[in-house]
Amino acid sequence: MFLRAERTGFLLTPNLKVHHLKQGFVYDSRNNLQMRGLVVLLISKAAGPSTAELSFQHNMVSGIYSSQRSLAEITELIHTAFLVHRGIVNIGELKSCDGPLKDMQFGNKMAVLSGDFLLANACTSLAQLQNTKVVELISSAIGDLVQGIYYENSKSSENCLTDDIGISTWKEQVFLSHSALLAKSCQAAMELAKHSAEIQDMAFQYGKHMSMSHKLHSDLQPFVKESSSDIMAFSLNCAPAVFHQEFLGRDAWIKQIREAQGKGNIMDYKKLQEAIKAGKGVTSAIDLCRRHGNRALAALESFPPSEARAALANIVYAVTRFS
Repeated sequence: MFLRAERTGFLLTPNLKVHHLKQGFVYDSRNNLQMRGLVVLLISKAAGPSTAELSFQHNMVSGIYSSQRSLAEITELIHTAFLVHRGIVNIGELKSCDGPLKDMQFGNKMAVLSGDFLLANACTSLAQLQNTKVVELISSAIGDLVQGIYYENSKSSENCLTDDIGISTWKEQVFLSHSALLAKSCQAAMELAKHSAEIQDMAFQYGKHMSMSHKLHSDLQPFVKESSSDIMAFSLNCAPAVFHQEFLGRDAWIKQIREAQGKGNIMDYKKLQEAIKAGKGVTSAIDLCRRHGNRALAALESFPPSEARAALANIVYAVTRFS
């Protein structure tokens, strides 16, 4: 199967042949391509076979071991399971206009059961890889996801509109909830091929910094898109907002949020967007995105030149490009 990424405006590499992913790409609520499985396959192909282990090279197809293909599917399963779990609704925050309570309760049950089913399948496949280090890596990534989602959903006070965090804390939380799975999956793919600790670390660094850039790129979209006439709603804990709060001060930021709230606590996102764009939050977030992108590209230098490495570099270029 030939994998293309036309939705992001670039071709990973023409006719790059890699093992098929069962269900193709999975889309989240923002219609972003979920490329975790693809990245695991590409970095496996870029690294190639290890000179330390020649006994199972007959299991390679198009330069990728069967265990690495299984790992790519496991990574997608875990990510999809957590996307399903994120869809659980807080019943206590529902209003009468949101729909019947019984429907929401049923939906929550289905989300829990569906996500758990996917996780159970992922864990079964993970055990079948018969590699304790890989099991440890992916298990710790699942733990990181749980911890990261907990931080996302927790609030310092009941009436708090936004978290009182700096960009360093934001990066720690984003690593847990968005980067850890891909970073550790890339490292695990190198472990399955018996690559050196140095190559494993470079794969980890690529996965970490590329996914950090991807998250920053996603956070920046409401502030850099000029073609859309509609103002996109955005999280008050997104990277530009966190930078804006650091430069402006917590009290002044809360005041701006209060001023943007209309009747019925309806947020005027256009007013907030203009306030953030008037400061240094957007440019600082763009700079941080590009710094993470450069670190991802630096990690790729440890891999030999190939179409797969070029495809991985193209992914970085796509998430660090702003029109």
